[in-house]
Amino acid sequence: MSLIGNMKRAAGTVVAECREWFERLFIAYLPGRIGILARRLYWSPQFLRCRSFIISYGCRVTNPKGITMGDCVNIMHNCCLYANDNGTIKIGNGVNMNSNVIIGAANDGEIILGDNVAIGPNVVIRASNHIYGRKDIPINKQGHTGGRIVVEDDVWIGANAVVLRNVTIGKGAVIGAGAVVNRDIPPGALACGVPAKVIKADCRG
Repeated sequence: MSLIGNMKRAAGTVVAECREWFERLFIAYLPGRIGILARRLYWSPQFLRCRSFIISYGCRVTNPKGITMGDCVNIMHNCCLYANDNGTIKIGNGVNMNSNVIIGAANDGEIILGDNVAIGPNVVIRASNHIYGRKDIPINKQGHTGGRIVVEDDVWIGANAVVLRNVTIGKGAVIGAGAVVNRDIPPGALACGVPAKVIKADCRG
């Protein structure tokens, strides 16, 4: 690689590092209404599309250009939105995320959250998994494979639940606290357990 190429690469690394320090030390942890306003002003131009949203303190965002934010979205403290490595996240209107939620769509993954989705604290929604099929290579060196997660409108996901890739949760469904969702859940159903199973077909009837 040429000297000019090395210099451009080094400059790009420095800029990215400075931006990360600025986000973590200043933007992420500004308290109160001033912090909410600062985060809105900082992130709005960077998202692919957005309307009105609140991002509380301590949140982390990677590749905002892969994220679409709807209207009246409320993201509480210490949440993470990962859309790096060609991932995409689409968040509908009226979505509420409690604290410590992880939305991970990295590695060509896609996550779609419909309108009025409620997500409890410590929930993990991850659209990519480790590749682990070979015994001669450590799992952490085999890479990842992306998938797709769709959470339709008016779904409630309880605290500490995990939603794995290639799953659709139907409109109006409820996912119990601590559940691990590794298969599709029908609309309106209540699903609980590890792995999550439908225990009531129409929990809102």
